[in-house]
Amino acid sequence: MPQRLTLAVSQSHTLQTTSATLSALASTAHAAARQGVQLLLFPEAYLGGYPRTCNFGAAVGDRSDEGREQFLQYLHNAIDLGDTPRGAGDDWVERKLEVAKEKEYRGDGTREALEKLAKETGVFLVVGVVERAGGSLYCSVVYICPREGCIGKRRKVMPGSPSTLKAVTTAIANVKLTLAAAICWENYMPLLRYSLYSQNVNLYLAPTADARDTWLPLMRTIACESRAYVLSANQCTRRKHLPSWISGPSIKKTVQRRDEKGPILSGRSDGTEPDGKNYEAIPTLPDDLSTPKTPPIAPKHPYGVASPSPLHIGGISPDDRTTSPLKQRSSRRRSSTLMPIPDNNLLALPAEPSAVDDVDELLAEPQQLVSSDDTGVDDEDEFVCRGGSCIIGPNGDVLSGPLWEVEDGGLLMSRDIDFEDCERGRLDLDVAGSYSRNDAFELKVAGLDLNPPP
Repeated sequence: MPQRLTLAVSQSHTLQTTSATLSALASTAHAAARQGVQLLLFPEAYLGGYPRTCNFGAAVGDRSDEGREQFLQYLHNAIDLGDTPRGAGDDWVERKLEVAKEKEYRGDGTREALEKLAKETGVFLVVGVVERAGGSLYCSVVYICPREGCIGKRRKVMPGSPSTLKAVTTAIANVKLTLAAAICWENYMPLLRYSLYSQNVNLYLAPTADARDTWLPLMRTIACESRAYVLSANQCTRRKHLPSWISGPSIKKTVQRRDEKGPILSGRSDGTEPDGKNYEAIPTLPDDLSTPKTPPIAPKHPYGVASPSPLHIGGISPDDRTTSPLKQRSSRRRSSTLMPIPDNNLLALPAEPSAVDDVDELLAEPQQLVSSDDTGVDDEDEFVCRGGSCIIGPNGDVLSGPLWEVEDGGLLMSRDIDFEDCERGRLDLDVAGSYSRNDAFELKVAGLDLNPPP
């Protein structure tokens, strides 16, 4: 019996408020459903926001008032799924935790909104979120089934629980899936990857914030090792589109007001946004996610400038806003050619090869730092994250992507994915079975059964 599905990843970026991001998520899910997509992956920290370029006013031995205010607004933009700080596991999934009086559910309603959306569209949703529990934030992923609702949740092992590495099983169109997620740099952890391989996953999900050139080879390696399909979704964002709690003037103004007038009890920002509308850091959910808005079309943009890494890779800090000629040339070669499909979505096709593809020639160029002002691109228009979402087959073949510099409306799809290819790949490699040498090597993870789920 055929074991084929249509899978997709969405290259979407966080908007100014959680409510607006939820509405955009709903629009993307409805558009994907019209394209026949059965499972859709969103990027890391899509709901709540990835704090790219933030330092939260922290230095060794020192914290600033502005940094604490920035964290407060980030905390208020995170979503509350109703879980405990330690993580209640199956009790949370099965709704066994106590609910406050006169409330129908725990949390702020985001879980319920996502479950409703999955049911309406018939699309299995995998969404990266920043989750608030108690006074801490957790980078998480939720698995939302159209029939059963939320069937699992992962918390990044730093600082979450390793027990959430548990794979989940579901069936879509009679295709049995064993799926699990490794979030961003968890994918660089060989033992963590192996804990997922041991559970016999055939769909490996990698929501990320890493847009470097090393990411695609890593995804191909994981696919080869696991003999699973690999989906990776990243945000693509220009500096000017970062949420206001990252880039806006509200933080300094709020701290100044506190100094002048005492504490601010509401936890609001200065009350204004560039569009003139009031903004409150506490998220409000849309009343109705069933009527999708038309996703915006990605704006035209100049190619050729790659933003400095916010991770201080190679000793260049985010504030330098400079890049080397090698980085600029690499950016030009790796931009995506786009083909429009219905509903303002975009498919990425391989870009035309550059006239210079010789790595030795590139490395031979003088590595002088060049200011972004010299490239003709305004600082606010530069990409702080260029995307790179992709879909990889179980033998390491790139099926879709990588998608570069498409900020909105990027929907990568792979149709007729045959999950029996995962089993065909086990002919010569099963790293958690016949190739594991389990008589000599053994992996244990605290609180986690590494046997394949039933």
